[in-house]
Amino acid sequence: MSENEISRIIVNCAFKVHTELGPGLLESAYEACLIHELLQESVKVESQKPLPLIYKGITIDCGYRLDILVEDKVIIEIKSVDELSNIHTAQLLTYLKLSNKRLGLLINFNVMLIKSGIKRIVNNL
Repeated sequence: MSENEISRIIVNCAFKVHTELGPGLLESAYEACLIHELLQESVKVESQKPLPLIYKGITIDCGYRLDILVEDKVIIEIKSVDELSNIHTAQLLTYLKLSNKRLGLLINFNVMLIKSGIKRIVNNL
């Protein structure tokens, strides 16, 4: 399955979660519900996956964790904030680089319309 196909599944699942719950909850609630929806789509989902940092050839566990990794290809970073900022984008781009992945979705559930809370980030390997 391509990153774009996976992305479509993720966006559809995010719409379902947001329609059911609306804005205003904690990130952890949206993460758990999104994982449930993704599993219903029979895709491989990893939650809170550790992401080591490789610095000068040394692997360092700094406590970084991917919110959700789908099909070992697409990273989802979940937020529940008033608005996404540049630091959120930079965080996801850094995760993409550290994990050598091409596509990430930054999803802010604290919005009235979920389509305005989804940002697609591409790592130009």
